[in-house]
Amino acid sequence: MSHYIPTDAQKSEATEWFKHLRDLICKVFEDIEDELTGTEFSDHASGRFVRTDWKRQETADLDHDGGGGEISLMHGRVFEKVGVNISTVYGDFQPEFADQIPGAKDNPAFWASGISLVAHMRSPLVPAVHMNTRHIITQKSWFGGGADLNPMFPDADDTTLFHSYLKKACDEFDSGFYDKFKKWCDEYFYIAHRKEARGVGGIFYDYLDCDSKEKWDFHFAFTKAVGMAFLKAYPEIIRAHINKDWTEAQREHQLIKRGRYAEFNLVYDRGTLFGLKTGGNIDAILMSLPPEAKWP
Repeated sequence: MSHYIPTDAQKSEATEWFKHLRDLICKVFEDIEDELTGTEFSDHASGRFVRTDWKRQETADLDHDGGGGEISLMHGRVFEKVGVNISTVYGDFQPEFADQIPGAKDNPAFWASGISLVAHMRSPLVPAVHMNTRHIITQKSWFGGGADLNPMFPDADDTTLFHSYLKKACDEFDSGFYDKFKKWCDEYFYIAHRKEARGVGGIFYDYLDCDSKEKWDFHFAFTKAVGMAFLKAYPEIIRAHINKDWTEAQREHQLIKRGRYAEFNLVYDRGTLFGLKTGGNIDAILMSLPPEAKWP
């Protein structure tokens, strides 16, 4: 059976969207850095993103163009560490990995573009967060992604707000999306060896097939809506808490919760595995790890 393969123009459109979303997010996050007036860090200099390009090599021995990306990393007074990375990579999957990817078993060629964001906040009263959206093409093509909130101290209002923005984005496209993708998120972001959820959820979706131009347009529009919903929800949550004081006990709890986050990303996260198996930049792949964490 033949499958619809997106055109070069569509690939460029997706790539440019991920770059545009990166720029929007970085601007808002830098604005928030300037807004801090409370806490002991308010007399520190505002953080700013530092961008670093990287190029992918298909093998360690060949200087072969396999695409690359850009790391945007900020250490600030509100954001202890936040990375907003974009990449567009292509080449061939390694044989042992190709069998695990739809459409790559008989032909290992692939193209992938996306944005990945993780924010670890200085205040334990502001939730950490993850957001990722991507477009992958083999002999099939699909969109995937999502966003999930990871508070140190769950706040019902924050959880409701975060989910409401994501639900609104889902409902504009399919009334069944939110329940399906929320459940997928809850099941995916689960630390099985500890029998606990990583956070308070959000949505997670993958393999939204683009088996026609109409499907590509639809799922690309949905993926853009998810990015914009995140951009509205998370800054609102940050601004509700950044000027609140916290205690050393709350900070200690935050560091232990960060250890849980690290465990999930190193043991279970598919994005980490995908990056490592496709010759991605190690610093970009492990950007998700917190700057400081503890285990009791």
